[in-house]
Amino acid sequence: MGIERIGVVGAGQMGSGIAHVCALAGYDVLLTDISEDALAAALQKVSSNMDRQVSKGLITAADKDEGLRRIDTTFKLTDLGPTDLVIEAATERETVKQAIFEDLLPHLTPDTILTSNTSSISITRLASRTNRPEKFMGFHFMNPVPIMQLVELIRGIATDVPTYDACKGVVDRLGKTSATAEDFPAFIVNRILMPMINEAVYTLYEGVGNVLSIDTSLKLGANHPMGPLELADFIGLDTCLAIMTVLHDGLSDTKYRPCPLLTKYVEAGWLGRKTDRGFYDYRGEVPVPTR
Repeated sequence: MGIERIGVVGAGQMGSGIAHVCALAGYDVLLTDISEDALAAALQKVSSNMDRQVSKGLITAADKDEGLRRIDTTFKLTDLGPTDLVIEAATERETVKQAIFEDLLPHLTPDTILTSNTSSISITRLASRTNRPEKFMGFHFMNPVPIMQLVELIRGIATDVPTYDACKGVVDRLGKTSATAEDFPAFIVNRILMPMINEAVYTLYEGVGNVLSIDTSLKLGANHPMGPLELADFIGLDTCLAIMTVLHDGLSDTKYRPCPLLTKYVEAGWLGRKTDRGFYDYRGEVPVPTR
């Protein structure tokens, strides 16, 4: 399966990052979103991040110009029909993802591969709602996409070998490393990472330590580059809660029960960096713990 044209659904943090790395790797990218502001912001973010790469000598100015030239945008989801590979990078809500695939299906070529950047939702279940479960798989990039080396490849029960090989070929061309995960809730990275973050929130909830104490302890005591609460803010507390809910529902084990404090923050709309408040308040020059 030759892949040269890639459609990316969703122009947020993940979608813009995926468009960025695919364009630099020589793919023609069509990025779509329902928001004009989101598309404009995505292109600006890609340009700024490429400028950072130029300043560090990772790419040349010519590479940047060529990469930006390869990214087109559209408001029409149906425009992605002729692409060879579609990477869905919308919000981590199964109903939203299913609706996107259902809208896309009538416009795709028979050979188009469908993938989801979901970090936790069943690939088999998503694929079952399409007319091509054998050409559907999980394509989970890590955030921030231009920096993080890993891509999780998740096969559904019906995913065929040519589809897997084609997606692995894309990862190789991007210069990243793939890890194959079975289709279990949250796959590998988030199956391990999110319970740690959830336990850090429980530690805060139970008064064992405050935000700074918890983050400092993990950074200096376990050599983590970011504390778990700082990382949760970076990921988005709504995303953390969604993944913990998938784990709890999918594995029926109380150890995956989302911490009530995490739920409270999400209900308050304090989702982390993207809303300027989470476990830290980012509205000033220096982030300040909120607890």
